[in-house]
Amino acid sequence: MTSIVRCRTATTGTHLRLMQAGGATSALPGTLAELLRLTASDFRATLDIAANAPLFGPAAFTLLAPIDGETEVWAAGVTYKRSQEARVEESSTPDIYTRVYEAARPEIFFKATQRRVAGPGAQVVVRADSTWDVPEPEVAIVVNAHAEIVGYTIANDVSSRSIEGDNPLYLPQAKVYDGSCALGPGIVPAWEVADPYALGIRMRIHRAGGVYWSGATSMREFARRFNDLVTALFLEDTFPDGVILSTGTALVPDSTFTLEAGDDVEIEIDTLGSLRNPVVRGKASRRR
Repeated sequence: MTSIVRCRTATTGTHLRLMQAGGATSALPGTLAELLRLTASDFRATLDIAANAPLFGPAAFTLLAPIDGETEVWAAGVTYKRSQEARVEESSTPDIYTRVYEAARPEIFFKATQRRVAGPGAQVVVRADSTWDVPEPEVAIVVNAHAEIVGYTIANDVSSRSIEGDNPLYLPQAKVYDGSCALGPGIVPAWEVADPYALGIRMRIHRAGGVYWSGATSMREFARRFNDLVTALFLEDTFPDGVILSTGTALVPDSTFTLEAGDDVEIEIDTLGSLRNPVVRGKASRRR
């Protein structure tokens, strides 16, 4: 299994690499945003060339979030029965979520730009003015500028349930803020994922040295189709540097749970790897 990774070394700066099983890497040209400007066929040809290029042995580097340039992160909501139930549970206007779950038009909203996104091991943030906060483990589809799905990665769509539940019009404040999103560890090419609707998803929340909460689900519970979400997103919008679309969650801790500073959120998705991020409260606590 290969994956596209952004990484940084202490001596040579930031690189785009194709990582092989075992950790060896080969160089990819340009930036990730430039790769996402290519058609799917050219994207695959570029990766094929890199797969046959000289390898760098496993080395010490820091993995960065797999996003750069002007690529945006968007997200879909109410795409699982469990997420519909959770949104009804938190909301003072519950009927709108039932209607969205059953509607032809999906809920899609803007989530993040590169500077708001945490990579593997970097801090995610819960809002200082929120009292009920949750991680949301999600399969994210990586879409090129031509509305073609070219890969998959892991997303953590950190959310304030207290703010969103108070009023649906507060959704941007509940979802879009500094450090509200994590992506990684890399992008697995679409052709290497045999059936994305069969991927297993697991999440563990570590607190005080132990596992405080854990759960598992599967993409088989997903109520939409990826291509339909992409079609809706591109209907009246363009993404010259591509877009990463987080597809919603079915792993929602119950109403007695809220994230705390010092927690560690670990998400595992079959084939896509593992993404782990520590939690801090408030944007002032986030390390750059």
